[in-house]
Amino acid sequence: MFVGLLLTAGSIGDRFGRRHALLAGLFTFLGGSIVAATAGSTTALIAGRCIMGIGGALIMPTTLSILVNVFGDPRERAKAIAGWTAASGAGIALGPIVGGALMRSFSWSSVFWINVPLLVAAFIGAVHLVPDSRDPHATRLDPIGAGLSIAGISTLVYAIIQAPERGWTSTASVVNFAVGSAIAVVFVGWEMRRDDPMLDMTLFRNRSFSAGSIALALLFFAMAGTVFLQAQYLQFVLQYTPLAAGFALVPAAIGMLLGTGAGAHLAEMHGGRIAVTAVTLIATAGVGSAVNDTVREFGGALGVAIIGSVAATSYATSMHGKLDQFPNLTATDRSLLVNNVGAAVSASQHLDAQADQVAVAARTAFVDSMHSSLWIAVGLAFCAAVVTFTQLPRQAMHGGHAGQGAPASDGVHGRHGAATHAWHHAGHRPHVAVAEATTSGELSAP
Repeated sequence: MFVGLLLTAGSIGDRFGRRHALLAGLFTFLGGSIVAATAGSTTALIAGRCIMGIGGALIMPTTLSILVNVFGDPRERAKAIAGWTAASGAGIALGPIVGGALMRSFSWSSVFWINVPLLVAAFIGAVHLVPDSRDPHATRLDPIGAGLSIAGISTLVYAIIQAPERGWTSTASVVNFAVGSAIAVVFVGWEMRRDDPMLDMTLFRNRSFSAGSIALALLFFAMAGTVFLQAQYLQFVLQYTPLAAGFALVPAAIGMLLGTGAGAHLAEMHGGRIAVTAVTLIATAGVGSAVNDTVREFGGALGVAIIGSVAATSYATSMHGKLDQFPNLTATDRSLLVNNVGAAVSASQHLDAQADQVAVAARTAFVDSMHSSLWIAVGLAFCAAVVTFTQLPRQAMHGGHAGQGAPASDGVHGRHGAATHAWHHAGHRPHVAVAEATTSGELSAP
């Protein structure tokens, strides 16, 4: 829901006012949190999360667009974007810790109730502090394009998630992949035919713009998939409590906070290619607003789906072999044990004498599957480094030109957005526009 609606939400903010979109997003996220907190079934919980996804899609691109509008001075804008990124890193650090503490002391619903006072405070602050702005050249709404983008992304992600259970080459999986790909092709064709597209496909003719987007998607693909597996590894294999697991993930968030300032400084001194290549190579060692947000979140969603699905397939295959040494297990027990490591550890507690052996087998199978899956993350992060080194411009921006281009995420809602303005400002020299956006901190922010 979040990824599929980002482009549409960004265009809504440009057309009807970004503060209105932000307030609508905060209110929607608040409603979704309450629905999730009061959920009495898995279906209701998923529904609440979907509503939160809609709210998040309205909030995410709008915040960055507002910053670009408020801070006109290039240097102040770069500082604001750095602060925006640092706040994201702080959220990543604090979220698991606070969530773990709440889970230890209260029920699971507390992780949603905590959102309520935070969102109320954010709503009041937005009403009194955030100025309204809109793009005077905003494109018309594109409901067909929005529907196609949502359908294409949803179908592909669904196919990936279901593949371990149905089989990657099963008829159902092949059909889902084919349908999702076909919808994506139709979406591109539809946008290219429109005079005022929701996503201007001509932006991707800019080699630097495309390279930055691809690298960002690949990097978050690797990061999201890795964190998804690490969270399970910490709790089910190392048997950390939720609070301890939260603290164990803090180093990654600290690295993000430190990298925000270092990346912007490196880009200003040596150019975007060196900066982005360096940080993507660092990510390969560690593995550990709308196009910007979309490619990042789409990469993250696919990372969880694909790396998680590959790990699930490997885990199930390994567990089937390990369970042959336990002939007394029922069909129901076997089904639970091969489903996922969390279910296996929980189910093994009811197996009496075999409990410890089954739990050890499940943890071993998960670690084996995690090792093989994380090599995918390593490869993708390395590919991101190769793309940035070979495709991004070599020149560093100097003097007063640094940071004059608006971030890509504010401009891709339509062909008259900020990224396109930067393109025209640079005399139709795409590498200059993207280098300016890079120097302002946008591409170095992740």
